[in-house]
This record gives sequence, C-alpha cells and structure tokens, in this order.
Amino acid sequence: MSSFETVFGGMPKVTAQAPGRVNLLGEHTDYNDGYVLPIAIEQKTSVSMGRNNRGEYALCSHELDRMVHFTLAEPPVEHFAAYVYGCLMEARASGIETGPLDIYVESDVPMGVGLSSSAALEVATLRALRALTGSSLDDLRIAQLAQHAEIEYAGVRCGIMDQMASSLAGTKSALFLDTRTLERRLVPLPPASAVLVLDSGVARTLAGSGYNQRRAECEEAALRLGVTSLRDVHDISKADTLPEPLRRRVRHVVSENVRVLRAASWASAKEFGALMNASHASLRDDYEVSIPELDRLVALLQAHPDVYGARLTGAGFGGACVALCKPDTLQPVARTVLRDYAGAGFNGRMLVPPSDGAWVG
Repeated sequence: MSSFETVFGGMPKVTAQAPGRVNLLGEHTDYNDGYVLPIAIEQKTSVSMGRNNRGEYALCSHELDRMVHFTLAEPPVEHFAAYVYGCLMEARASGIETGPLDIYVESDVPMGVGLSSSAALEVATLRALRALTGSSLDDLRIAQLAQHAEIEYAGVRCGIMDQMASSLAGTKSALFLDTRTLERRLVPLPPASAVLVLDSGVARTLAGSGYNQRRAECEEAALRLGVTSLRDVHDISKADTLPEPLRRRVRHVVSENVRVLRAASWASAKEFGALMNASHASLRDDYEVSIPELDRLVALLQAHPDVYGARLTGAGFGGACVALCKPDTLQPVARTVLRDYAGAGFNGRMLVPPSDGAWVG
C-alpha cells in the first residue's frame, strides 16, 4: 500500500485533513446568496506535503493511483489535479509562496455522490499550506480561497456552501449559513432523529452536468426581475412574468430558502422531514436536477415508517440521498430500502454513518 513515504522516499513536513459534508436542506441556494444547512461527515480527505528541489510539483492520489507532475506556469491537464493546482494559485495570490512540493492525497470521502469530495480536497490542501508556511489564514478565508479555486481552475461555478461546511462545520450540529453575509450558527438536529445517507449508484460530475446551466438560468432570472440575486425575491408570484424554465427555477430557490429558515428555527423531526420531502419535490419538478434513480430511492425512503423525510443531497444529476430517521433505525432502514431498490433494478449502497453519536439528535 502506498504512502507519502513509499512514494516520495521520506516523511512529509505537514499533514492536514478536512471532511466532506451532507446538505440537509438548501440545495442550489448558495450561489443565489441564499440559506443552507449542511453538516460535516466523518469521512475526511488527508493532504500531506513536503518541499522538494526538483523544480516541479509532484501530486500523488492514493485512491486514483495517479501521479501528476506540473509547475505553476504549466497547469496539469488531469481534472483532479486542477483542484490542488487552483489552491496553490489562490494561495500564491494571497502571498503564500512555497516553491515546488511533493503532495500526497488520500481520502475516504466518497467521490461523485454529492458529499463534496472536491471541497474536502481543497480545504485540506489549503490547511496543509497554512501549516507548512505558518500563514495566518483563518478558516473563513480558507473556505473563500477554496471556492475561488474550484470556480477558476476546475470550471465549476459553485457557491460557497461546500467549502464553508468543510472548513467550519462539525458532525454534531448542522451549520446554518447565510451565504450572502456569511453569518452562521450551529443548529442541533431535531430531537429523536438521526441522519442516513444512501448512494444511488449513479455518479455525477458537476463540470459536465447541468450545474453551470442552472446557475446561468438563475442569473438570467435575477436580471429580468431587476434584483442582484434570487435571494432578493421573497414573493414567488413575482416569477409569474418569466418564461419557463426561469419561472420554475425562481420558485425552487425562493421556496427552498423558506424551508431552510423554517428548519433552522427548531423544527421538530416530523416538521423537518416534511420540509425535506418538499425540497425533493421542488428539486425534481422545478429545478429538474433529479433523475429516476434518485426519485426511486427517495420514494422508498419516504415510504418507510421509520423515516421522517428524505431528499436528494448535493447538486443532483446522480449521487446520494439524505434521510432523517428515528434513532437506532439506520441499519434496518438502509437494508430494507436498498433491498427494494435493488429489486427495482438499481444498485445502491449505504454510506456508513458515524459511530460516535454524530448525526444524531
């Protein structure tokens, strides 16, 4: 099994980690200056670094079994390396110079399922750079640099939710975040509830999906409505003057912001679950980012008597579903739902919940 030591012939100077996240409510609202409610997961990405004198950066991914060499003047062509390269460039623009590095990445954050493996990689990379150089970057600034790196160098016009969750959230409480002001507070899960995440078995890539198209549609809708962003639309009827699909895009964003605000105001498990169910319907019908596999998996979860509510999580177009369940029921719920999902011809899996009481209200 490879490690930094076996690949590069020495010990790393620093190692830093960052978690993935699951978003409980607030999908496709962050790039509209709206509200979100993510929670960190136990799975993490680890980035180890050491300086070298070879005149180029060497980046090794344990999971992908890939080694990439590049310089800051000649960026890597491999997509996974673009995230690291972007962080190096953003750090340099902030005055952090390192010279060539050996970089080793390993992660147990599932990729391609909507749990923000890219944000975990970015935040871990920037944390490692902070440790290596003694930089004064705080966790908020790290999240901002990570977002810029993904937009400018990975080609995903993401909001800041994923990076804020990876940099600032914990596994004990959700992070209620106003993505316009970056005001935030921790919100406990509803009493007598626990979080379950299931993978639909359909991977998705944001850069190649309809993600950027949805963002462009929201920007066009905001322009037509004469507002800075859809955050500033509070009356859904204002969208009635817009053509389709812009009217439905606005309806999702406005209603999703309301759902997050309600959930963050001490909703009961039953109320929280109903908000999750409504969120999925909106993502499916108004925002059109669901797929048949996600709809089937969510429907099976919603029909289970020990589930309060369920929805797709992440940007959609594949990936994972999140459910709010009764405590101590996660394993039996997962077994039953995945059995019926397989019976319908699909191949899903449980993304292992934490064992230390996290994700439990």
